Amino acid sequence: MLDRELKKGSAELMILSLLEDRARHGYEISKLIETRSGGTLRFNVASLYPLLYRLEDRGWIQGRWTEKQGQRRRRYYKLTAPGRKVLRAQRNTWQSFVAAMSRITGLENA
Repeated sequence: MLDRELKKGSAELMILSLLEDRARHGYEISKLIETRSGGTLRFNVASLYPLLYRLEDRGWIQGRWTEKQGQRRRRYYKLTAPGRKVLRAQRNTWQSFVAAMSRITGLENA
């Protein structure tokens, strides 16, 4: 498992990125993070949902409850226009950070 602080610092970027193409519910977001990271990153409900609520309070994502017959109610989150701007800025910051870390640690040509 990666250090908790690393995960905490990149959680917003991961969630906003996963919502870029379409609305998703919390469990799906959690499973995608776990799957795409090869199991290295995992979010439990206790940490994921408060983060989703904070992003919603900031206006970066918007949640909507949906009900399908035979299934329980789910809250689907989608990226808002301000959220797209934040995502672009966070991606640029992340790319700069990774490039600088690669240069410093000697992983640039690895």
